[in-house]
Amino acid sequence: MNPVDTNPIIEMLGRPLRLAVIGGGPGSFIGAMHRTAARLDGRYQLVAGVVSSDPERSRKAATGLGLDPARAYADAVAMLDAERGRDDGAEVVAIMTPNDSHHRYAMAALDRGFDVICDKPMTNTLDEAMEIVHKVHATGLVFCLTHNYTGYPMVRQARAMVEDGQVGEIRLVQVEYVQGGKAGEADPDPATGPWRFDPARGGPSLVMGDIGTHAHNLVRFVSGLDVTEVAAEVGHVVPNRLVDDYGAAMLRFDNGARGTFWATQAAAGVENSLRIRVSGTKGSLEWEQERPTRLTFKPLGEPVREYTPNGPGTLPAAARASRIVRGHPEGFHEAFANVYSDAAEAIAARRSGRTADPLALQFPNERDGAIGMKFVEAAVASSRANGAWTDATLAFEEGA
Repeated sequence: MNPVDTNPIIEMLGRPLRLAVIGGGPGSFIGAMHRTAARLDGRYQLVAGVVSSDPERSRKAATGLGLDPARAYADAVAMLDAERGRDDGAEVVAIMTPNDSHHRYAMAALDRGFDVICDKPMTNTLDEAMEIVHKVHATGLVFCLTHNYTGYPMVRQARAMVEDGQVGEIRLVQVEYVQGGKAGEADPDPATGPWRFDPARGGPSLVMGDIGTHAHNLVRFVSGLDVTEVAAEVGHVVPNRLVDDYGAAMLRFDNGARGTFWATQAAAGVENSLRIRVSGTKGSLEWEQERPTRLTFKPLGEPVREYTPNGPGTLPAAARASRIVRGHPEGFHEAFANVYSDAAEAIAARRSGRTADPLALQFPNERDGAIGMKFVEAAVASSRANGAWTDATLAFEEGA
């Protein structure tokens, strides 16, 4: 069902889910995206927030978002404790803080019974990621990781076509995520500049955590395959830079397929070029984020086909994510909102004892976050070993 056609959250709970946010204050691009995504389909009501690490700035910014001043908090843990004790308290917590605090806030929220929506990467280390995996399993709560590119209708169309066998057995996968925003040679002082330039806060590899995890997740989402081994080079191409701005790798998959991976934030003039090609025994699929309403299918021995949202050949998973009649553009905000809306259905179903639509359960979760961190750590380890093939598999305990 198209997310704007019905609101199962109202049907299940009689009201929207009550949402609290941590982070995403003034000047934050991603904070505005999260809040817009939460509002777009009427499935959440923003009721509380801590939007800055500066207490006074946080209170001022939160009230500027329309929050009751009494619920514009100065501290995240204090907010969680206070909201847990209210009859009308928040039920879901969205985290959009610097990477090094994702684990701390996610664990605090889960410990207090809140379902969690978290920006990527889930954590800075695999150990932290596995702690969240175990906590989600122990609590039975819902955890959504906002790899928002999985919300695009044509990405879901590609996944559905792979699952339907239209591409055949996958043999090759190519993915690239290329940006130019960090092509300049004058980095700020990590002690006083943006947190991303501080390796302690941004993680073991900035480029791999920031956009490499998106590319890796997109590969897994569309192909249904897991990376088993990686041979990588990760580092920086801008001289004297303290953080990684480049990562490239050869990939081996669990079905024997091969792949290539490239991610950089130092390609001068490039904006946001995320592209994927999946080739199977029956044909190839191609999609690019800067042209998101077009999915190209090149079947073996047949004319090229192009799919569009709600156009001919749209499969149910893509139709669910397509909001308007064909020929009208949809973009980043709508894809982000699709992930939020699906998570809302899973959360409301859990809270009401109902069953969610299976198509609502495709959003990235805590396991995807942990697998992403395993990939990052494997790529960094491979690079340090001069590109040696390195194990990228992650086994989960039974039931976790």
